[in-house]
Amino acid sequence: MKKLTLFFLTLLLGLLPALAQQTVTGTVVTAPDNEAAVGASVVVKEHSKVGITVGLDGSFKLTVPAGSKTLRISYIGYLTQEVHIKDKMKIVLEPADKTLDKVVVTGLTKVDKRLFTGASAKLGGDQAKLDGVPDAARALEGRAAGVSVQNVSGTFGTAPKIRVRGATSIYGSSKPLWVVDGVIMEDVSNVGADDLASGNPETLISSAIAGLNADDIESFQVLKDGSATSIYGARAMAGVIVVTTKKGKQGQAHFNYTGEYTSRLIPSYRNFDILNSQQQMGIYRELREKGWLNFAEVLNGSDYGVYGKMYELINTYNPKTRSFMLDNTTEAENAYLQRAERRNTNWFQELFTPAIMQTHSVSMSGGTAKSNYYASASALIDPGWYKQSQVKRYTANVNVTQHLLKSLSLNIIGGASYRNQRAPGTLGQDVDVVGGEVKRDFDINPYSYATNTSRVLDPREYYTANYAPFNIFNELENNYIDLDVLDAKFQAELRFKPLRGLELTLLGAFKHTAASQQHNVRDKSNQAMAYRAMPNSVIREGNKYLYRDPDRPYDLPSTVLPNGGFMHKGENRMSNYDFRATANYNRTFDAHTLNLFGGMETTNIQRHRTAFTGWGLQYSGGETPFYPYQYFKKQVEDGNNYYSLTNTNYRTVAFYSNATYSWRGRYVLNGTYRYEGSNQLGRSSNARWMSTWNVSGAWNVHEESFFRHLDPLSHLTLRLSYSLTGTPPDPSYSSSTTILKSYTPFRLFAEDQEPGIGIEQLGNADLTYEKKNELNVGFDAGLWQDRLSLSFDAYTRRNFDEMGPMITQGIGGTVIRPANVAEMNSSGLELSITSSNIKTKDFNWTTSFIYSYTHSEITKLYNQGQVIELVSGNGFAKKGYPARALFSIPFAGLNNKGIPQLINEKGEVTTDNINFQERNKTNFLKYEGPTDPTHTGSLGNVFSYKGFNLNIFLTYAFGNVVRLDPKFRAYYGDMASMTHDFVNRWQAAGDEKKTDIPAILSRRQYASNNNLRYAYNGYNYSTARIAKGDFIRLKEISLSYDLPSRMLKTTPLRSASVKLQATNLLLLYADKKLNGQDPEFFNTGGVASPTPRQFTLTLKVGL
Repeated sequence: MKKLTLFFLTLLLGLLPALAQQTVTGTVVTAPDNEAAVGASVVVKEHSKVGITVGLDGSFKLTVPAGSKTLRISYIGYLTQEVHIKDKMKIVLEPADKTLDKVVVTGLTKVDKRLFTGASAKLGGDQAKLDGVPDAARALEGRAAGVSVQNVSGTFGTAPKIRVRGATSIYGSSKPLWVVDGVIMEDVSNVGADDLASGNPETLISSAIAGLNADDIESFQVLKDGSATSIYGARAMAGVIVVTTKKGKQGQAHFNYTGEYTSRLIPSYRNFDILNSQQQMGIYRELREKGWLNFAEVLNGSDYGVYGKMYELINTYNPKTRSFMLDNTTEAENAYLQRAERRNTNWFQELFTPAIMQTHSVSMSGGTAKSNYYASASALIDPGWYKQSQVKRYTANVNVTQHLLKSLSLNIIGGASYRNQRAPGTLGQDVDVVGGEVKRDFDINPYSYATNTSRVLDPREYYTANYAPFNIFNELENNYIDLDVLDAKFQAELRFKPLRGLELTLLGAFKHTAASQQHNVRDKSNQAMAYRAMPNSVIREGNKYLYRDPDRPYDLPSTVLPNGGFMHKGENRMSNYDFRATANYNRTFDAHTLNLFGGMETTNIQRHRTAFTGWGLQYSGGETPFYPYQYFKKQVEDGNNYYSLTNTNYRTVAFYSNATYSWRGRYVLNGTYRYEGSNQLGRSSNARWMSTWNVSGAWNVHEESFFRHLDPLSHLTLRLSYSLTGTPPDPSYSSSTTILKSYTPFRLFAEDQEPGIGIEQLGNADLTYEKKNELNVGFDAGLWQDRLSLSFDAYTRRNFDEMGPMITQGIGGTVIRPANVAEMNSSGLELSITSSNIKTKDFNWTTSFIYSYTHSEITKLYNQGQVIELVSGNGFAKKGYPARALFSIPFAGLNNKGIPQLINEKGEVTTDNINFQERNKTNFLKYEGPTDPTHTGSLGNVFSYKGFNLNIFLTYAFGNVVRLDPKFRAYYGDMASMTHDFVNRWQAAGDEKKTDIPAILSRRQYASNNNLRYAYNGYNYSTARIAKGDFIRLKEISLSYDLPSRMLKTTPLRSASVKLQATNLLLLYADKKLNGQDPEFFNTGGVASPTPRQFTLTLKVGL
């Protein structure tokens, strides 16, 4: 009996714990998309060894020991939650802003940072946003190591020059790939990175994300090395920038409003090296003394200013007063010139305005357990920083996710933007390869005009340019470009989870862009009147815009535009179709984690481009056309196109896969393979199809048992990757098929004209991808509980099959043709440091420092650049030098007459024998340096006290060179401005020993040898006219205040803040030789303008 009793007592004691245990069920989902948190960890707080991972459908079932009260739920990228134990729980995990970089978004999938082996940088949308700067791409400047952003033009719509780890192509654009919500954003017009600074009208549509509202951006992810970008294969050689837009969150609906009010400062002559009117008149007097500004030549010249106007008044009889407009006496002339000397016109004040640019953005978001949504709209209203620069942009965006079933969800994103913009009328840049000049006819860019026009001129007076009356205000009113851009995008993504750990997705996307540029040259514009300026025989012989009829060779040139003006019309349309199917399998087996990803993608890009000129359009006559026969006759004789039509259809197909294996989260191996084909390439399968791949690994040292002894380290990851990626060659440089073009060969007489057909470009059946091998080594580390975080990468690259000129035997009619024959090597270092210096309840101080270094060298290339190409512009490609190298003609000082002496290709010291067309003997040129900076980075400090936040952000760049503005000429008119260098010019024999500034030639000197213009043009591109591009810029300083919640309790507001920000406030350091010239901006005229100094007031309200 005792034994039986003991048995039952033992059994009861054994059953009591089991009877006391509790089985708990629930679901874990993530906000804002309400998706299952597959793989999230659910652990009993009181018994840390009791836990489970969340299943495919977000559910879990856990038996908890007796006495357990709390569950701890953790998931990478989300805030850890502790909840009281109860049955049938639903737990919604909120994203952790401080752990934003714990998940890497590649655009195709999301990867746990612990399993990611590549080099990348992630930025929050609010962190990177620059208030008052509508183009979101500019916000990346100084924010990520290895990313260089050069603001070569600040005009809205023009893209900044962005390099990810430097140039990756010799003749290609080297522009990174933009991916927004998983879809590649194509440019409507293929504007190369080197052309962004040109100021040509096409640059206004060069930004792929100009229609994206910066307030809609959740995050930027910059993918830098081959491991990070390899999933994009033959599109990712220049890096990938992934933009994720905002989504709705489960819970109460929220309304947000953001208003930005920006005033841009008017430039000041204090910051520029430009003579005032008194100094300028002194030089004009010297010009007159040297025979230049004489009565007859000035009045019959193409351009004249104050002296020409004086002669015009002297020569103009007023019948009403029965006298000339100005007496032909010394006293009258002196009085007129003295008024000009005291004028000191401030062209910046005349042409620029601090008018307020406004940006208004509203958004609404919310969600339930079944769906979430985000919708926004914005309006940008910019009255213009300078005349004829108005912009209006409107955007709308919607992002909806619907959970159709537990395992099936649908995400729909739609967006549209419309932009209406005006810009000063302009033509393209021209290069005079004989005379050695880069110029632009009829340039009326206000910034260029203010920096290049004499301050002695009266802003209300009409002077003469191109033989016709000219006033800058009249010209801006009658010569302008109207731009309309409509951008629409729609995409739908279906996600299906049929099995635990398996996710299938289907994505379809359509994007359409229509851009219309209309350049109106009205009847009264100087440009139109120049085509009919023929008051006398001297001007008719000199006016290059008149027409000499070959059928009447003894007649004087005559006009081809007797009435009206003309309209240049250009339209660019693009339709982009994307379809993608992917499968993602993710499972954990004890200590092993396996992720398999694969898919296929097809893209179809259709571009349609038209251009024509409506010649003789009578704007003042009801916009009726006037058909000038002479114009059409001249077009036929010159072989010009009256219109153009270009249709292109680029198609790509790609298959890709990725595998990641991890053991206990310590050791990670990753491999990617992609096979892609494109119709842009040659017809042979070896050329048209390309395999790209990556192998990489990571060691999470902090997961090792010994790591706890490595104090003060708090985490450490070592990374290594090796990859092959590529990119299609620039279609503007080469073609896989032969292009034939009809034309009219030149014949002396019109009746002899006949049509012809010729080869525009030879096809290359072996044209293939440019390729790049990359080795990357890096580490990520944290010290003192991550109070100090570091990330370091070192890389080396070998680019091969690069496009370059190839010498042939001349088959097909050309000796030199483009082919995949060039090679280039590059390497670099990247360092990012973030520190939390002080962290208390009320006060925080954080510091961020970024440093990047990159160097490239062309190792194989047939050099064919002309001298003018090597010494001007953005630099040129030459073997043994960086991808964009700038050279100079050696300056040998001034001779005893003050004329520049230069060393030519023969080694001779000369003043008039410079061959700017020379392409074979260019080794005499001096290498100055690269035009892209080799050292870039930033330093930022954020101070927070209660609701106040002070942000001070500096950017810097070093290692590049800049060509100074070409200011020197063999002869000068009385309209151009001059720099203070002219004060120190050569004036008497012996001055050549103490100055390098050339003399002003006399009329007799130039008449005896007009080849002296080569000396002055060569001097502009000599070693004397070069400066360092180094700078340190105060990019941003801002002070914001978040109203405390207690102040808002009695209002309907959920949040409210106000912020004052100064952007591009000043250059802390730049080469003194620049004398106010912005080291990032090339003063090329056209539609280009520098980034302004500005102040922005931002108001944010949440309901």
